[in-house]
Amino acid sequence: MENPSQTDFYSQFPLPVEPDVPVVGPTPNDPPWGIPSAVGVWFASVLFIVFVPVIFLLPYLASRTMEMGSEEMVEFAKNDPTAIFLQIIAVIPAHILTILLAWLVVTSGRKYRFRETLGWRRGGLAWWHYGVILASFLLVAAVVSNYFPEQENDLIRMLHSSRFAVYLVALVATFTAPLVEEVVYRGMLYSAFQRTLGVPAAFVVATLLFSIVHVPQYYPSYSTIFLLCLLSVVLTSIRVWSGNLLPCIILHTLFNGLQSIILILEPYLKSGEGQGETAFFHFLK
Repeated sequence: MENPSQTDFYSQFPLPVEPDVPVVGPTPNDPPWGIPSAVGVWFASVLFIVFVPVIFLLPYLASRTMEMGSEEMVEFAKNDPTAIFLQIIAVIPAHILTILLAWLVVTSGRKYRFRETLGWRRGGLAWWHYGVILASFLLVAAVVSNYFPEQENDLIRMLHSSRFAVYLVALVATFTAPLVEEVVYRGMLYSAFQRTLGVPAAFVVATLLFSIVHVPQYYPSYSTIFLLCLLSVVLTSIRVWSGNLLPCIILHTLFNGLQSIILILEPYLKSGEGQGETAFFHFLK
């Protein structure tokens, strides 16, 4: 039993209490991952988008092209509607694998919140800002495509294979590609390089890697590649200005969604003479 005299003594001279110090967690510009982790996720995302469609495609090719040479198999994969469908649908699990890997790295194994760590705030952008940016970009795209028509590329061949391929490309371009790509490029890569090497280096890395990865899909359509690079510059600039990833995801989704609607309605928008497609219509991720 406690001695009353001791109780009086402690009440007169209480132990000092340390003030509460708020624990500051990671922020979009001070992430818990570094450059090696960010580059690793980016590299894995490229491998997923290359090899997952191959895995989906191999059983079908084995059943249909047993007597074909390697070059004939490649041409078959590029032109057969079923083969094209398998390659497009495989992008969805490739995106799922990428976002799961990014989630593990961003949260440091569920230690931090995924959205807050990447920057899930408006960053000072109002809805009318998105409208102005989108309208300005589409105006530039219309002018460029008018003077420099789009050349035949892999995406156009996929879209020509069937109407179902058009719907599937529009679905992926609107609902999975913007989220996954922004998390990898403007989220993980930009944040890691910005903290270590500064904003200019991070801007260049995120913008160029995003553009370079998409070049094979659009080559040799230089007008589309130019517009792709311009879009990457705009998205990275928004990331720098807002300090958050959410505005980039919103703008990317709005842009791809609008392009998807135009793509679906394209047969009804063509003139009676059947004008060819332009970079303005087929600028999708």
